[in-house]
Parts: sequence; C-alpha cells; structure tokens
Amino acid sequence: MKKFVRRSVVTASMVSMLALAACADEATESEDEGDDGGEETAEEGDDEDDDSEEADDEDDIEVDEDVQSDEVVDLEDFDQIKDEGGDEILDDGSMNVAIVSDSPFEGILNWNFYFGTHDSQILSWFDEPLLQWDEDFVYNQEGAATYEVSEDNLTYTFEINEDVNWHDGEPVTAEDWQFAYEVIADPDYTGMRYGEDIMNVEGVVEYHEGEADEISGIEVIDDKTMEITFLEANPSIVTGGIWNYPLAKHIFEDIPIDEMEESDEVRQNPIGFGPYEVEDIVPGESVALSRNDDYWRGTPGLEEVTLQIVDPNVVANSLRSGDIDYATSFPADQYVDHMDADNLDFLATTDRAYTYIGFKLGEWDADAGENVMDDDAKMADVELRQAMGHAVDDEAIGENFYDGLRWDGTTLIPPSHPEFHDEDNPGLEYDVERANQLLDEAGYEDVTGDGFREDPEGEELVISFASMEGGDTAEPVAQYYIQSWEQVGLNVELLDGRLHEFNAFYDMVEEDEESIDVYQAAWTVGIDPDPGSLYGRTSPSNYSRYVSEENDEILAEGLSEEAFDVEYRQEVYNEWQEYMAENVPVFPTVYRAQVDAMNERVTNTSIGDGTGVYLYEIGVTEEEPVTE
Repeated sequence: MKKFVRRSVVTASMVSMLALAACADEATESEDEGDDGGEETAEEGDDEDDDSEEADDEDDIEVDEDVQSDEVVDLEDFDQIKDEGGDEILDDGSMNVAIVSDSPFEGILNWNFYFGTHDSQILSWFDEPLLQWDEDFVYNQEGAATYEVSEDNLTYTFEINEDVNWHDGEPVTAEDWQFAYEVIADPDYTGMRYGEDIMNVEGVVEYHEGEADEISGIEVIDDKTMEITFLEANPSIVTGGIWNYPLAKHIFEDIPIDEMEESDEVRQNPIGFGPYEVEDIVPGESVALSRNDDYWRGTPGLEEVTLQIVDPNVVANSLRSGDIDYATSFPADQYVDHMDADNLDFLATTDRAYTYIGFKLGEWDADAGENVMDDDAKMADVELRQAMGHAVDDEAIGENFYDGLRWDGTTLIPPSHPEFHDEDNPGLEYDVERANQLLDEAGYEDVTGDGFREDPEGEELVISFASMEGGDTAEPVAQYYIQSWEQVGLNVELLDGRLHEFNAFYDMVEEDEESIDVYQAAWTVGIDPDPGSLYGRTSPSNYSRYVSEENDEILAEGLSEEAFDVEYRQEVYNEWQEYMAENVPVFPTVYRAQVDAMNERVTNTSIGDGTGVYLYEIGVTEEEPVTE
C-alpha cells in the first residue's frame, strides 16, 4: 500500500516558500490520448560554502505551523469507477465540465494537429481513436476498429465498424484513415506527429521526400478495411505505434495541407465520430456540445455538455456551489481542503505524467529533421546539470505542496507503466553535499566573493530559468528551485522576472528561445513505454535537444525484435533510465496522482486506463447539481 503523508519537518530552505501558498497544478503537455508523441502539460546564504548545506538537525529548523499537518492521502483509498448501479440517469440531462487552467485553450481541435492537454480534453468528448487499449496498454478488439496481425508481425489488417460515422452522417472510411497518414507524411504538414512511428510504415519516407505519389505500405481494401505494412516489427506497434485517428477526407481534401491547422474546420467547426458533437465554440473559453444520437457504441447519457475554462483557484468553489459538475485533473494541492465536501465525489489514479526540469542544449534543425546539440551551450557541462538535480528536494515538494498526491520523480518512465518503470533506480537523489562537490570539481568557483559561482573560465554565470503560470503554487515552487540552486552557489534568475502563460511558454521552449537556459515543464506520456517520441534524435518534442549515439542505440534496442521479449525490453529501458539519470538532459521532479472531482449527481464515469467504462456512459441522476 502506498501512503502519502504530509511531512511534519522540512528543510530550512523550504520554510519560507512553504508558507506562501498551497500550490495549484502546472499544466502539462500530453501524448495523443495514449498514442504516438507527447502532450505538453500545464506547472539564501552567505559567501561561505556551508550556506549550501542541508539543515538536517530538527532543533535547527523553524517549521511553519501550516506545514505540520499529518493528513494521510492513500491512492488505494480512491475508487477508479463511480457507478450508482440501480439509479436511473436522466434522458435529458446536461452537465458543466471544467477544463482546469488559468490560460485559454489553444483551440486546435483535431487529433492530427493538436499538441496541448487542454485541447485534448475537449477532443476526447467529440472524437476518439479507432483502436482501444486495455489496462496493460495493449490494443484490444473493443474499439471502433478491430485488427489482425500477420505471422511476421509486419502487416496489420484493420476493419472499421460499419456503424462508425462522422457527425455529418458520412461513414468513417479506410480512406479517411489513409488520408491522415498522407497528411502527416506530407512535407507541408504543420503538426508534430511526423516521427519514427509514422516513418516505420513502408513507403512513408519516400512519400515525405517526394519520391513517391502514394504510401506503398498502406492499402485500402474496401470502404471499411485497410492494411498497413511496417518496415520493422517491434513491440511498440501494438502499444501506441499505430496512428489511429482518421481525418475526414470529404472535408479536408480541398484544403491546402499547410492551412489545415488554422482552418475553420479545425478551429470553429471541428468534426469527429465521438459521443458528442460540437455546437458552438467561444475561442479559448468554452465549447458547447450536444448528444450524437448516431454514436456507434449507443446513445450517450447526456443531452448537452458545456466545457469551459475554469481557473484552478476557483474550481473547488465552483464545484461546491454546483456551478460545475465535473473537473478532470482537479488541483492536487486542494484535495485535502475539500475532500469532505458533502456534495462531491473524487476518483484518483496514478497519472501517466511527470513534471521535469529541462536544460537547453541545442536546437531543432527543421531542414534535417533532427535535433542538433551545441557544445558551447551554457548548460553543456554534465556536472553542472547533475549538481542542479542533486540540489532540489522533490520529495519535500510533493509532500508539502501537494499533500503527497505528487511524489519524488526518479526516472523518465513513470510508475504508471509499472512493467518498465525502474523502481530500484533512485535517480538524482537530494544531496546538497554531492551538488557542491560536483560544482567544485568541475571548476565552478566563487572567485568574486559575492556568493555566486563563476564558470570554469572565471566568467560570470547567470542561468535563465523559464517556468509557466499555474495557480497559487506555481510561483512558490519556481522560487523554491531558484533558492535551492542559490544554496549551492548558482545564480539562477526567472526569465523576464516572471512566470509565463502556458501557450507562450511552450512556444518559447519549442522555438528554442535563446534566452532560456533551464525550464520547468511537464509531459503526459502515451501508452507505449518507448521514450523515443520525447527524447529521440528525430523528435521535435525533444525540447532539450540532447542527442548521442548511445542514446540512439539504446532506444533502437527497445524497438528491436528481441524486445518482443518483455524481460529483455525491461532490461533495455532500465539501462536507458540509468543513462538519462547520468547524462541529465532533463530530470523528473515529481510524479503525480490524477484526481477527478464531480458532483454527487454524476454517475457512470471512471478514471485511468482499461476500466471498461466509456465516456458516452456518463450521466446525471438529478436535474440540478447537488449543493452543500
């Protein structure tokens, strides 16, 4: 049983920050509802060396009384499914759903182009993947399409359910699925999905480079049947390596590919084949949905749904007052304060996500389609990066800011994937003495006597740190990291002296803004444990821009035929987790529990993967929200 206990004693370096706020969540970028790629997620001393040491003597620590809570939060105390059993849901029920954010949603409402977690939350209500997966993250036969695999594991034959139609009544066809691949593989494509999984389809690279007029490895057999042949068989194909979001060809085929992402068909009038269809969009603020009576699984449980941006600072009160019925990703730091609300229920699970600190080490070469490292980058020294990782106490962050609903992140494969997460790898453990030792040995010394270390050439070292807005705790957490690094003699300053709005922050990180040296961000990972889509040489989502031949080799080994043997693949990914902890292009700070909060009248809903409860089943049992 994993218990999360709020810590009663903290290090001296944290006392001033812990008193500032009970933190709200930063946003995350996330992977494509479990498929390929990643989804961005929304998050003192004197001049002497001993100022950087940890204060571990209880008698020497001033502890803020607000932090001395003994609240115990245990994930095993949460259900993953809420089902009222015999209670009848209303035929004409409606529901208000919060997208918890202090930033507007981007509004790229098509799976083939979107990149942010807020857009993905909206998309999941009106569109869905053709393939479904089980609790082990393996594609099963329960989705809108089924599949068969050849004996050599290279050719997959898919059949789309005859009842699967677009919201305008047109059938979802194999040509729509093929068209999605063609758009992503086109050189004019503006999204982020063209990566190794797509390139593993036979003929995709030739199509992308203009050497072929069609993708030879994709064959449309009939209206509802398609065959894909891959270049190499690997275990990732059935755990996220198939792009299974069709693109409505009858709508998009006359739109130039480089204009699709900004078109009204994506931004204002998006279409899908999910349980609800879009009626109205207020850009960045809300989306009104109505029941799709033609939904292939059956009649959805709600007549109307309104999705709206709700600030994390007010979402709890909005739930308690009945203004909001449902909030996915409820702020973990607020759970303890509201867990006893009479009219609310909570579901929780280990999230497929982590927050991390990244170091800018190069840039994305769009022409070459790969990341390129800069040996002269400010953060190129691995000892400097290791020291910054050892200088921060992430366990204390999770326990004191998030009541244990976040906890110390150790490796870049999170515990949501227990088969491949190396629980024996401690990562960069909190060790101020080791941080100072690394900096000393690497030649970072305070030669001017101002309390800050200069670089090995004796030049002033000022490190620019970018972090995003995200509620009450975003600023205190960012300042805690800055103070932690200051205690080992590093002069780290917040970029522009402030936090940055979610979309602006990721624009700067993606575009390799030269003023960023270090950044705090987050990923929601996909169902496939393969980390290549986030940390591979050809991944534009590899925001640190770190590359090496050894990293290439380990990642390739994880996708080899030998990796069909689960134990072998575990060994490979354990090696990769250790490699990344040693080379530190990024380091995870905290893992997280996902908490969903809902009004008492909401039923037939679940959280997490493989529960067997689908979104169309959600409903309400009373006409009005229950209030306190």
